[in-house]
Amino acid sequence: MKSVMITFDQAFYERIIKTLDRLNCRGFSYFQQVQGRGSKTGEPHYGSHAWPSMCSAIITMVDDHRVDPLLEALHAMDKETEMLGLRAFVWNVEKSI
Repeated sequence: MKSVMITFDQAFYERIIKTLDRLNCRGFSYFQQVQGRGSKTGEPHYGSHAWPSMCSAIITMVDDHRVDPLLEALHAMDKETEMLGLRAFVWNVEKSI
């Protein structure tokens, strides 16, 4: 089992949900408004007058065999509009209840 944390411009929300559905990644938690900026490229997302856009984040727990297809789909989405910003991070899940 893996945990995948996806941070993204809010414009990606519906596409990410459809991707999770298509890949049978059912459970997730959604954080609607997250502020931040990318480590290398992209615009800051602060929700301020100067930087009005906002980020969101989703964390989902998926079976190991679903990780690579999910990352590939997210990477393709990011490549289409790189300046919006979309990142995904994967961690091992040691235990769950």
